[in-house]
Amino acid sequence: MANEGQETQTGPILKRTTLYHFHEEQGARLLPDSEPRPLLTYGDVPGEYQAAKSAWIALDETDRGAVHAKGADAATFLHGLLANEVRNLEVGFELPNLLLDAKGKVRFVFELQRLAPDEFLMSAEPGQAGALLQALDMYHFSEDVTLTEVTEEHSPITVAGPAAAEALEGLIGQPVPQEGSLEMELGSAQVVITRCERAGLAAWRLNAGPEESLGLWQALIGAGARPIGRIVWDSLRVEVGVAQPGEDIDDTVYPQEARLERAFSLDKGCYIGQEVVAKIDTYGGLNKRLFLLRSNHDDPVARGTRLYRQDPDTGEWRDLGVATSWAYSFAHDCGVILAFVKRKHQIAGTTFRIGEGPAEASIIELEADAD
Repeated sequence: MANEGQETQTGPILKRTTLYHFHEEQGARLLPDSEPRPLLTYGDVPGEYQAAKSAWIALDETDRGAVHAKGADAATFLHGLLANEVRNLEVGFELPNLLLDAKGKVRFVFELQRLAPDEFLMSAEPGQAGALLQALDMYHFSEDVTLTEVTEEHSPITVAGPAAAEALEGLIGQPVPQEGSLEMELGSAQVVITRCERAGLAAWRLNAGPEESLGLWQALIGAGARPIGRIVWDSLRVEVGVAQPGEDIDDTVYPQEARLERAFSLDKGCYIGQEVVAKIDTYGGLNKRLFLLRSNHDDPVARGTRLYRQDPDTGEWRDLGVATSWAYSFAHDCGVILAFVKRKHQIAGTTFRIGEGPAEASIIELEADAD
């Protein structure tokens, strides 16, 4: 099999963000560099949140991994495995995509971009590219496709917010793509700018490679982008019900349970797990689904904390959900939780005891559910 850069992997291998030392020198609050998404904040969390809502922000994602696929059979090979569109994806465009298991549960979440008719890039969560490569390679036999991990070459920075397009256009001197991607020179760097969507915000991913990522970051900040870290990013995504792989999503979850409808197709034909996904769409039957809940206190809620309701007939406390993410919400002015809640208990306003109590949390209707 024609595969390059493959190593035996016993667990996630994390790549340090190329900007870690710079953030450290600037006085940012950081997790250890062995953690994914280590940048927490530059110190003004409310200001960072406000910039995301009214101006534009820059998010360091240079610790993401990537897998490259190229060959005459690349499109056909990936199309038969992945849950979202591949063959009909236009050159330069990207889509969220999934690799499921045979039972229809999520193994990997990533962004798939078509670089050329016979060439694709899969941008994966930190530490996941090696495992994704191995998983794809299990299905690779005689097809003309070469799979290569290119994590060290992949150093994306994402900008987002209502003012991002205009500000980015001012920096690069030309319109930003509203669809697909654009390759251009910015200073000494060759930058690929790709339209995407993040946490409900219009966004663009910029990749100049690891050697130019610091210069690109400084150019964005110099043009007015507000750097944000995990604290604000979690607030933004949790408020709109966007699940985070490794926190809200693992291999026990069906894509519909985690609200991953944009990452799979019901029309593209067969792929791994497709029959289960289609059956769920046709007949329903999800035992749980991810919901947003408002807490009656601001203390963080640990991942894995159980949610309980008292049975009105027996007085027994029933385990009806589990918290997976917590963030402080400026929109709701309180702590909010993403949690998987069992069916028949998913109506907005339904209240649960958090763990052993006495704290409680109530379901908030998400905009997507109100449509």
